[in-house]
Amino acid sequence: MKMQRIDNGIFFREVERLLDEGDSVTIRVRGNSMRPLLRDGRDRIILRKYAEEDVREGAVMLFRYRGMYCVHRIVRVEGGTIVFAGDGNYRMEERASRGDLMAVMRAVLRPNDSIVECDSLRWRAASALWLALPQIVRRYVLGALRRLCKVKK
Repeated sequence: MKMQRIDNGIFFREVERLLDEGDSVTIRVRGNSMRPLLRDGRDRIILRKYAEEDVREGAVMLFRYRGMYCVHRIVRVEGGTIVFAGDGNYRMEERASRGDLMAVMRAVLRPNDSIVECDSLRWRAASALWLALPQIVRRYVLGALRRLCKVKK
């Protein structure tokens, strides 16, 4: 399949249109902010329009943030404000309103075409294990992963 680059604004307007029509959308992961559970350029994620019950701690969502589009995990909900952080960004948080939320992640498609559902024991256990690690341990694991990926390239 031939890959084409599209302007993010155009792309995500189309994503939002499809979500509003009730369709699921699959997008390729770009960036390392959700590492190690989501891998840049390798994994694809399946998104669907979120329901109010999806807005809970631990959910991974697509949202608008400062003119960009992010897929990060909900850290906490503070009234009308949702606080997000990437699994690989252990020191940064983003704040968004409910009006900025676009979709919830339902599954991950791995390069070998296996599907990991977000409500599966496998995903929940991996997420819980990673998030339970002290930040200092996560920092060193992420550093090691960065070095290993540079060696492979």
